[in-house]
Amino acid sequence: MATAGMEKVREFLTCGICQELYTDPCTLRCDHTFCRKCVTGYIQTRPDAVKSKTIPCAFCRQDTKVPHPSRPVEEWAGQIKPSIIIQGLTDTLEHEKIPDYILLTDTDTNSQNCPVCEQLGETTPVTFWCHECEVALCDRCVKMHRANPASRSHELRDRSGEVEVKKKKRVVMCQEHRDEQVKYLCKDCNKPLCQSCSVVYHRKCDSVVTLESQMSRMKSSLRTKGLTIQSDLNDISKQIDKCKSKINKMKRGKLSATKKIQSSTEKIIARLKEKETALIKELDDIADTQITELQADVKQAENELQMYKQHGEFIDQTLVSDSEMDLYEACQAWESGAEEDRVQETGKSERKLIHSVRFVPESDTSERILDDLKLGKLDITYTQGENDAMSSLFLYKTVDFKLETDEKCPWLSEVTVLFVGDIPTLVASDRNNKCVKSAYTRDDQPCLSKLDFDNFTHGVSQLSDNRVLVAVPKSFQIVTASVTPDLELETTITTQKEFYSIAVLNSSSFAASSYSCIDILDMTGKAMRSITAHNDVDLFSYPNYICVNNSGQVLVSDWDKGSVTCLTSEGDVVWRYVPKGDRSLSYPSGITTTNEGDILLADRDTTTIIQLAAPGLFVRELIATEDGINDPVGVYANRNGSVFVCDGSTIKQFI
Repeated sequence: MATAGMEKVREFLTCGICQELYTDPCTLRCDHTFCRKCVTGYIQTRPDAVKSKTIPCAFCRQDTKVPHPSRPVEEWAGQIKPSIIIQGLTDTLEHEKIPDYILLTDTDTNSQNCPVCEQLGETTPVTFWCHECEVALCDRCVKMHRANPASRSHELRDRSGEVEVKKKKRVVMCQEHRDEQVKYLCKDCNKPLCQSCSVVYHRKCDSVVTLESQMSRMKSSLRTKGLTIQSDLNDISKQIDKCKSKINKMKRGKLSATKKIQSSTEKIIARLKEKETALIKELDDIADTQITELQADVKQAENELQMYKQHGEFIDQTLVSDSEMDLYEACQAWESGAEEDRVQETGKSERKLIHSVRFVPESDTSERILDDLKLGKLDITYTQGENDAMSSLFLYKTVDFKLETDEKCPWLSEVTVLFVGDIPTLVASDRNNKCVKSAYTRDDQPCLSKLDFDNFTHGVSQLSDNRVLVAVPKSFQIVTASVTPDLELETTITTQKEFYSIAVLNSSSFAASSYSCIDILDMTGKAMRSITAHNDVDLFSYPNYICVNNSGQVLVSDWDKGSVTCLTSEGDVVWRYVPKGDRSLSYPSGITTTNEGDILLADRDTTTIIQLAAPGLFVRELIATEDGINDPVGVYANRNGSVFVCDGSTIKQFI
């Protein structure tokens, strides 16, 4: 316990410049104390102080006027009054090692006098106890204790054990000087510092102040920010309530419309049922009547059959008779019966008989009627919201990038749009023909130009109003080309990796994608940082398409991971979009952002352009096959709200 207390006292009596016990200490106007020789040395490192004839504090940079500035600079520190009390404490610590009775425990109440003052020959009552320094102090020593930057934030207790009004502060230790607290702020660098850092690394900075002195400003700033946040929270709450109200209204409208559709359908079905019943009744009436008549004919025929059998037996009996009269009467009876049969047959032939019964549907008519049948229509009213600026996109124009000199059918991988003067110019990389092409209209005539390379091209990104960057991965090159609007080669950057897609961050740096990583490079091609993983998890496999959004963040489309990742230029992950189930990405390719901050992503396998909202929220399928695309690869949204899609050998413009 005693050793720990001595170390605390030694820290209290250590010069912040030389980090040794004070030698001839002097206290400046700001109450910071240093060795006199250290002050002299520090003045000589500050030509501005010599010119202004002041002594700057190595801690807070507050100036102390020199009483007699006409004397040599080496004598300026000698004009500052010495710190007698601190010198006395230093001498005691150095020569007498400070007796153990000075280092009282928190519960020691035997001594009623301040042990520090006793060493100076004074008797003053003890009023407070510093738990961190493990020393008892009188009122005067407490003031010195609070004035010293090293002990200003220490917790003080009175002898009754009650905590002083001052609350204990959170202590943050310097990462480099681990035994020193962070108590200062360099306003020039906006960086918190410890005492040693302020002297060693920031002595040339003009404004180094204590954190405590900035508390009012920081609190005021935070209060203002808090009010802004509260206002934003209120606005967001209102938006949420408004959206919930719209959702409830939409649900009610949906339920009402569904019931009306079902009611309309049921009426039509009921009418069809009535027609079915009437047609079946007509069939029953006709068929049942004919069947009854036929059944009567069958009964009559059966009776005639019996009669003919009897006639046959009578004839057989007559033939075996020898009487002529029997034969005569039999013949007369047969001829009379035959005449009657002929009359009956004649009556039957005049009656209409049903030959067959079948149903012949009015197929053409019924199908036409069903096709023309309209249950009604949906009456939907849309409001133009902030995220609906692209709600009515349609195919405006198709630009064919095929040249007569092409050896293969063009396959366009990425596109960007520049305005060269007043001429809108499309610049796209043609992978199959190892070139980059520009398309524009001059004098109402479509024009194409190209710039050839040794290997296939992939990424294209706008560098300035009339310049683009082009990635040639297999050649380990990134090329700068001017757009006049024809293409002209300017410079070639040789890289260490095969970069496929590129996106300009600012005039001095750009992002580029390679296998399993995203690199941030300067304009000479030197890699400043490489991003591969987050929290020990690999982020990328084939990040073949990237872009930069309005906030300067890098958006990465990875077809193997089925993901979209948002990164800061420093490499921090802002958000990731990795949907599962029905909305999973099967082959995400080109990616771009709109003026409103929305994200457009080409998904080749589903033949769609998907609209996302930051941070990675699905909005809708914006463009699909029925809109006129077949194989969407690259996609680009320009400042006018148009969307350009690389579709095989063509660029399709939607407005």
